[in-house]
Amino acid sequence: MPTTLLELPAKLDPPRKQWTRKDCEVLSGLRDWKRLELVEGELIDKMGKNQPHVISLVLVLTWLQTVFGGRRILPEAPIDVAPEDNPTSEPQPDLVVLKRDASEFLKGPPQPHDLALVVEVADSNLYFALTTKASLYARAGIADYWVLDIAGRRMIVHREPREGRYSSVVIYGSHESVAPLAAPGSFLKIIDAFPE
Repeated sequence: MPTTLLELPAKLDPPRKQWTRKDCEVLSGLRDWKRLELVEGELIDKMGKNQPHVISLVLVLTWLQTVFGGRRILPEAPIDVAPEDNPTSEPQPDLVVLKRDASEFLKGPPQPHDLALVVEVADSNLYFALTTKASLYARAGIADYWVLDIAGRRMIVHREPREGRYSSVVIYGSHESVAPLAAPGSFLKIIDAFPE
């Protein structure tokens, strides 16, 4: 049975460095630029992904493709957030499920109302995903935000964004299942999101 999240994990923030907008313009031509994501005015190094992270990402992506089809899923793509956060934030969630075909977003990133589901796969960045990213997505009104906790072998599901916070944060253990709001009849067995 799902339980309510009562405690946050230990705080392990990713390495950060303050940048100016001018610095960001110069960086956009560099090869490693794609490893960085702009969150609340800071460039966050997304760091290399370890093998369990990569495998879990592929497992969740594969499941989402069977539920929503491949043309509605964007892996590691930038999204827009709340208008007040857009000047300083352009997060790149691990997986985004769109409400319509990805080809309709050629002129810019999808807006929060275009998103059916946002998924972050978290290992060393779990605290960041459950705090900073959750706040950013809640302020944007993203209705369904999932954090796959690699070390805890669980899914932490955030729903009902209100006043910049999720009023529902529920943990699904490895032997439970959860369905996206956009596909209530399709259940992901949490254990299936982890390598054997």
